[in-house]
Amino acid sequence: MQRRDALSGTSHLSSDDKRKLAVLRNGVDLVEIKTEHRADEIAAAIHEDMPWMAPATDFLWKAMRRSVHVGELGFRLPPVLLDGPPGIGKSMWSRQLGRHLGVPRAAIEGTAEQASFVINGSQKGWGTTFPGRPIQTILQSLCANPIIVIDEIEKAGKPTSTNGQTYGLQDGLLPLLERSSAATWKCPYFQINFDMSWISWVLTSNSLATLSAPFLSRLEVLRLSQVSSVQLSEFARREGHKRGLSQPSVDAVVEALENVSRTDQLNLRHVIRMLERGQVLEAAGTRH
Repeated sequence: MQRRDALSGTSHLSSDDKRKLAVLRNGVDLVEIKTEHRADEIAAAIHEDMPWMAPATDFLWKAMRRSVHVGELGFRLPPVLLDGPPGIGKSMWSRQLGRHLGVPRAAIEGTAEQASFVINGSQKGWGTTFPGRPIQTILQSLCANPIIVIDEIEKAGKPTSTNGQTYGLQDGLLPLLERSSAATWKCPYFQINFDMSWISWVLTSNSLATLSAPFLSRLEVLRLSQVSSVQLSEFARREGHKRGLSQPSVDAVVEALENVSRTDQLNLRHVIRMLERGQVLEAAGTRH
């Protein structure tokens, strides 16, 4: 039993950690795009809702069709960075992607989680130890190709330890963004290798200024533009009806958008807040 335990590569793990990994005994699922027609349907549905995100949706569409063409066991979007002004729906696009693909999605805020530990986990010996968010997502969902979103990656700093070692979010991502190194990635927490090459990485930024050349070289960088006033009005109509708002409420939101001065920079966040306000007023019985 000792020899068998040693050969398993998990003899160094505690009983609690072995229980965490026991869910992998029968393997995990890979969600695939079965046909090119299905790829076309997904791309068309996302484009209909968010036409201003056309560069991202076109990139997704071509990746899905290629996955079908080469017969991949599951779909994985090549690592992509959506760069553009705030409030254009970059995170919303990733949620649409997860919903249409039927895979779990985990979001990480670059401004809140500045150290690489949130991605890689921390080694035993630290004050607090834990596996990274990608590993946790796979263990909880038993899906090997989830979508991991990192918002505002350019705002993540580089925390430094007392001995001068840095633990930046960008640095922690480098081996996971390369398919070859991700396939044999060693988890700092569990100290065993995992195949992380099926993860779809979607990163967002408002600027490329603080992103290093080695980091950017591992990503498909897509530049996105501001949402036009016409597109905001069309989005308000579609989203308002999805939320069950009455036609007068939807018309009131659209009219307010159209009356705003061109000098006022509106974005999707403003529209969504207006729609949410409309829902609150309707629920309270207010009609004016």
